[in-house]
Amino acid sequence: MMKPRFRKSALVARQEFQESLAIWFEKHGKDYPWRRTCDPYAILVAEVMLQQTQIATVLGRGFYQRFLETFPDLESLAGAGDERLLKAWEGLGYYRRARMLRATAQALLADHDGKFPVELDALMKLPGVGRYTAGALRAFAFGLPSAVVDGNVSRVLSRVMDFSAPVDDGKGHGQIWEWAEVLADSVRPRIYNSAIMELGQTLCRPGVPECLICPVAAFCKAGEPERLPVKRQKVAITAVDEHALWLRDASGRLLLHRENGKRRQGLWKLPTRPAAEISKLNVLAEDCYMITRYRVTLRVHDGSDLKKFCPAEDELWREAKDVMGLAMPSPFRRVIERISNDSGNGV
Repeated sequence: MMKPRFRKSALVARQEFQESLAIWFEKHGKDYPWRRTCDPYAILVAEVMLQQTQIATVLGRGFYQRFLETFPDLESLAGAGDERLLKAWEGLGYYRRARMLRATAQALLADHDGKFPVELDALMKLPGVGRYTAGALRAFAFGLPSAVVDGNVSRVLSRVMDFSAPVDDGKGHGQIWEWAEVLADSVRPRIYNSAIMELGQTLCRPGVPECLICPVAAFCKAGEPERLPVKRQKVAITAVDEHALWLRDASGRLLLHRENGKRRQGLWKLPTRPAAEISKLNVLAEDCYMITRYRVTLRVHDGSDLKKFCPAEDELWREAKDVMGLAMPSPFRRVIERISNDSGNGV
């Protein structure tokens, strides 16, 4: 594929660059629910969900709509208990986001009379709201000039500027933000930021981009765009095993553990034990999942033959009929459903 020739600098011809994106977006922009509203609350929920989760997951599995139906406004979210909050977020992972979202709602009610501030500094003082989220709220909710840089925008700008330094270290990240602020459209911030993000999602995607039909190809300096962006060396993936117990008492109650660590605080799961204690027990189900730099193989062992067993702290017997209504990590929900279906007894 012959890449179109670079003809003009986006920094010099900013209005042309912005106009090219706006025309393309008008014809090709996707219809997402958060693009149909200017409600800052609905936009905040979307932006927090999308920080570490793909659009297809957020929409395809109904997370966004379901969360807004459960918590339709700041008041309902601010007053939500952990159990209900985590259940509404279940399956999205990174559960700290849900708690920070609730903290943001509480701060808006307590400090701003339930109204979102529009100034960048004031927005960034809200719990869990950083530079990206504050910029997204200003652009998408309030129509105010603001730069918005996510992974897609970073990729587009690294190629447009032929930036060969890592974009994910402090210096490179700062340079991308600097260009984003210079190029930001002060007249059409919603359209511009939506357009450049979508360009990165579709045509200027990772790997080999579709340069021949790119609306800003004439502004792109990259000779080999498929080599960009440059990132720091990836951390090696480590394989680990996780061993859990399946234990039911005489009345059919299932033993569960309630997490108290930072990552999954408040979620329920099957109790886990060191491999040396239970690895020789029969395996009822397995599941594999990724968490940060770890590839985890979860094995659930049949504990029915254990002669002596004492539940540890934070381990409780739960009625079978209540189990599936609890908030729990997706891997544990999957193995519980699998074992229940295989046994025919259900939980």
